[in-house]
Amino acid sequence: MADEIVLLSAWPSMFGMRVRVALAEKGLKYEYREEDLQNKSPLLLNMNPVHKKIPVLIHNGKPISESMIIVEYIDGVWNHKSPLLPTDPYQRAQARFWADYVDKKLFDIGKKIIWSTKGEEHETGKKEFIECLKLLERELGDNPYFGGENFGFVDVSLVTFSCWFHTYESYGNFSIETECPKLIAWTKRCLEKESVSSSLADPRKIHDFASGVRKRLGIE
Repeated sequence: MADEIVLLSAWPSMFGMRVRVALAEKGLKYEYREEDLQNKSPLLLNMNPVHKKIPVLIHNGKPISESMIIVEYIDGVWNHKSPLLPTDPYQRAQARFWADYVDKKLFDIGKKIIWSTKGEEHETGKKEFIECLKLLERELGDNPYFGGENFGFVDVSLVTFSCWFHTYESYGNFSIETECPKLIAWTKRCLEKESVSSSLADPRKIHDFASGVRKRLGIE
């Protein structure tokens, strides 16, 4: 019997996009259900009663929450192709470390740039965001991917932020390509992969979405 795979997410979510990339890397067919985060479905609330957040992957009726936990689950269950985590224990630990760094740093810092109304907080966020990207760029080094020669776990964790780069740049008044040229080259390399390009939202639509939210919040 074929696996029944359902993904609950919202189209602008870089976290939901991670799951889409991982599923595409494995060549898996699944049902996608768009969630209205202002009016969450009973299914979402039932499948993720603790955090009540997207994304949630439902595999044969069983829910898995938190994007990188889902990605690791996908990599473990469908291990027949495109491995995302290395087999070496040390390298696996390093991949988890950097994915965790992206989770704990980039999203929260980025919020200061897009949603903050305070000039000082906005400027601090911009500085911290660029420093964070520069650190990630140093970790990438001269490798094609964070996983070395192969697209992997850390790449999945970070690449989905790239469709938000235009929005960060627009509201932060800076250029990521100027600050981190190797990171932008990496982004373009990732986008050459069908699994990535087909899973990421249009940066212009992301900007329009952010602008709409800012207007509703009275920021612009």
